[in-house]
Amino acid sequence: MQAQEQNCHPDPLSILDPEKYTLLYTKSEDWYEVYDDHQVIRTLDVPWTREDTGILSAQIVVKPAAVESAERKMQEQCLNYLIGYNLDNEASDRLDELTFTRRKLTSPRRQELKNRNDKLYTTEPWITSSPVPNDCQDQIKRNHPITLHYMDKISFSIDVNLSACPKVLLQYFAKVMADQGLEYDTDNDLVLKVFGREEFISGDYALSSFLWLRHCLKTNQDIHLSVVSVSQLEEETVKFVDWPLIEDSSNQFSSHHNLCLERDHLDIVMISLWDCHRYLRVKLLGFDIPKLPDKCPQTIYVKASVLFGSKVLSSVCSSPKAFAEEVLWNEWLEFDVLLQDLQRGTKLGFTINEIPPVGKDMVPEQNKGKEKLLYFVNLNIIDHRSLLTQGPNTLHMWSYLNVEEGAITYQADKLSTATNPDKAESVAITFLLDSYSFPVVLPDSLPLSNNSEPPSSATAQTPLRNYAPPGFLSPELNLNRDCLKRFREESILYCSVLPHYLSTLDWMNRKIVQDVHWLLGNCNPEELDVIVALELLGIDFPDMMVRRLAVQRLESLSNDDVLKYLLQLVQTLKVEPYHDSFLARYLVRRALRSKRVGHFFFWYTRSEVTGCPYFRQRMAVILEAYLLGCGQAMLDSFIQQVKAVEVLHKVAKTTKSLFPDKTDLPISELLRNSQLPHEFLLPFDPRVKAGRILLDKCKVMASKKKPLWLEFCPMPSPITAAPVGIIFKEGDDLRQDMLVIQTLMVMDSIWQERSLDLNLVPYGCISTGHNIGMIEIVRNAVTIAAIQRSVGGTTGAFRNDALYEWLRSKGPPEEIHHTTVERFVKSCAGYCVATYVLGIGDRHNDNIMVTNDGNLFHIDFGHILGNTKHFLGMNREHVPFVLTPDFLYVMGGAKGRSSLWIQAFRDTCTRAYLSLRSHSQLLITLFSLMLLTGIPELSTSEDMRYLRKALQEEQSETEAKEHFLQQIAECEKMGWTVQANWWIHMLAGIK
Repeated sequence: MQAQEQNCHPDPLSILDPEKYTLLYTKSEDWYEVYDDHQVIRTLDVPWTREDTGILSAQIVVKPAAVESAERKMQEQCLNYLIGYNLDNEASDRLDELTFTRRKLTSPRRQELKNRNDKLYTTEPWITSSPVPNDCQDQIKRNHPITLHYMDKISFSIDVNLSACPKVLLQYFAKVMADQGLEYDTDNDLVLKVFGREEFISGDYALSSFLWLRHCLKTNQDIHLSVVSVSQLEEETVKFVDWPLIEDSSNQFSSHHNLCLERDHLDIVMISLWDCHRYLRVKLLGFDIPKLPDKCPQTIYVKASVLFGSKVLSSVCSSPKAFAEEVLWNEWLEFDVLLQDLQRGTKLGFTINEIPPVGKDMVPEQNKGKEKLLYFVNLNIIDHRSLLTQGPNTLHMWSYLNVEEGAITYQADKLSTATNPDKAESVAITFLLDSYSFPVVLPDSLPLSNNSEPPSSATAQTPLRNYAPPGFLSPELNLNRDCLKRFREESILYCSVLPHYLSTLDWMNRKIVQDVHWLLGNCNPEELDVIVALELLGIDFPDMMVRRLAVQRLESLSNDDVLKYLLQLVQTLKVEPYHDSFLARYLVRRALRSKRVGHFFFWYTRSEVTGCPYFRQRMAVILEAYLLGCGQAMLDSFIQQVKAVEVLHKVAKTTKSLFPDKTDLPISELLRNSQLPHEFLLPFDPRVKAGRILLDKCKVMASKKKPLWLEFCPMPSPITAAPVGIIFKEGDDLRQDMLVIQTLMVMDSIWQERSLDLNLVPYGCISTGHNIGMIEIVRNAVTIAAIQRSVGGTTGAFRNDALYEWLRSKGPPEEIHHTTVERFVKSCAGYCVATYVLGIGDRHNDNIMVTNDGNLFHIDFGHILGNTKHFLGMNREHVPFVLTPDFLYVMGGAKGRSSLWIQAFRDTCTRAYLSLRSHSQLLITLFSLMLLTGIPELSTSEDMRYLRKALQEEQSETEAKEHFLQQIAECEKMGWTVQANWWIHMLAGIK
């Protein structure tokens, strides 16, 4: 290697010291840094030239290492505040996984920013592709009045067909301004913005496609739009200082051909893992614990396991020892796994297990199933740089928590490679791995055949190249040529069964893995169903090529679809073996491309940073990669939101500590002195901005966790707007509510595609940290309990006409409006089907609400998947879902009579239920991916059985329809038991 200044440098070798110098080179008009120490020696991906002497040379620019500037320090402080975690405190070495990932994620961020259109990014619209609801069809067919406002100069209304695009409105605006002789900013682009909301009407979409306009049509609300200049919008400039780029992957120097030992030994700088023919083994030295626990186990042993994803491929147990502050073994544990078969993502896991006192003289195998896991920690055998881990290692272990003790992540003891940051208090286990004279590297590509090339691993966007490894016809393999050919020719069918096929493979057989990777190279990502792609990102598929294929399929998703699955996609980052992954890069790119996606990506990821210690560093470094490119306006908005959450969290905690037994609390003073931001976007809906807090309308709600009812001034609007209302909760895990509400939205989209609008109310709900979050207040709605109390106190639970009379009082005198009953029937049907399929329990009259216009909806989803609530040891729920006599009374079913409305209800229910059955795999996949949250009622794969049974997967459509009609009949028959439960609920004040 040569450098431009090498000849004049007094100490040429010092330029290889990264503490003193930075080495840079150019490629594709970008500057790259020589970052990996091994790249400096041999594997640098730069334009190489061969001199006349035969020596390879590359042009390198040498610069003194930069000193951290004041600007960089301020940037770090801002990022640490937003992330809720200080990454710089965790960075121990420039080549450790954290620092290396921070540098690697520079590349997808820089590429996305280079391609980003700032105007489209700033003015991204909220649209839908679902059909227009039937009750809005007539309005779509005729012209509709829209009022345009321009600063304080002019406001006027025009009638426009909603099939027109926004540019038609801007053309009208230009004509009116010219006719009136008024000046406006013609030098900059104009855009339409919903008055009083952070929502734009832009792009080449029909006006009927915009969510806000559909909302206005459905609620008979006037449409007011502002005409604003794009130059007046908040600037989205990226002001943060970024690092130089580093290579995403090395090139031919890391292939097996260039690393194999069949070369001159003087030319060897690395060893290929495929040349290591010995078995994996580990020498367990021992562990020490700074402070013994209060309840010490008597006898323990260490289990060492080879893990791939959540699967245990091989495990070996040490001899048992008495538990003490320091326990020594100094014994080799040998696995039946060849080093050359190890894949990227293979982990070495250690657990310390207690042997029950009764069996202390027995070996661990004889006590199998009785031992208790005490501590755990995992290590990637192949590290983030594809190097085999060697030599002595000391890892700080995690205490194993069960559900009752607050475990918050499913299978973290197998998935996480984080070590316990509390080194002063945690158990430290020390072990030794075999050492080699050179670094041992896992080749990046498969062996070359005569007529093929290795796959590119640069980015998830690069298609896999088709190549056939030379071993795929080997007789010892399970695969054969005819099988592979058939899979390739019938790729669509093959892709549909891909998850099942991949789950049967031996991932510790390198030749089989090579064949499978070749097979994946022949699979067209676009032929994968999105549901299959999501399934391949689950806990059972840690292989990087499998996950890469799944991510490639997600590339073509619209922003709406990304948002639909974003909650699950963030969770599946926990399955990735390394911080830097195809999925991480995909999510960062999509978040940087769309402010809508970016907003929710921020909160979903930040919530995991604060609440999930096993993956905190990973979530933090990925969130940092997004924040470095999201733009100044987004950063300013996030700062205000985070500040609002922190202030409200403090108020909620103070309220609980000062008044533990009261609910009628004077919180006005606490809020007045709380230094809330003057305005902030709502974390659960970035289209809505909260202004000054309305102290006289705030209160502490009568509930065990003392949530705060808060109201804020809305943004100025030509029409009267209700205050912005939120419920702030401290002490509750809202992730389960988020999952249910997200699933309701998915169900609604399924029904909307079939022109079935069931008036669901998926209100805003978001977890903003560990056991804290916000919920949207739904206006003009009351609980069924409040209605029943208003007509007879607790005995109102037995008044079948109470709900009917209340709805009638909200409409024209002496009658209940036809549209009110229709809305009630549809919404009741939607929630009956949804709550049955999701197994939502604890349905009482305080968590079922109805709006003034008859829209019924459910809230508070604390029990799901058939987990019911008990009172005094008895199950409180005796029906599949809530369909009480007072609900039937509204539908004309007084005294057990049938009616046209009841028949319409049954027909709507069966249509909705059968529609969900045809998408059962999507619903099951979404829930299975959320296992990673560790939600108590979604903590094992067995929980999926409820969904499969509820959806009658194994039955015919006719049988399934009859099944649901039987559930309706059961509810009609047993409705009185629900009323009795509601009466007890009101009488006893059960929450």
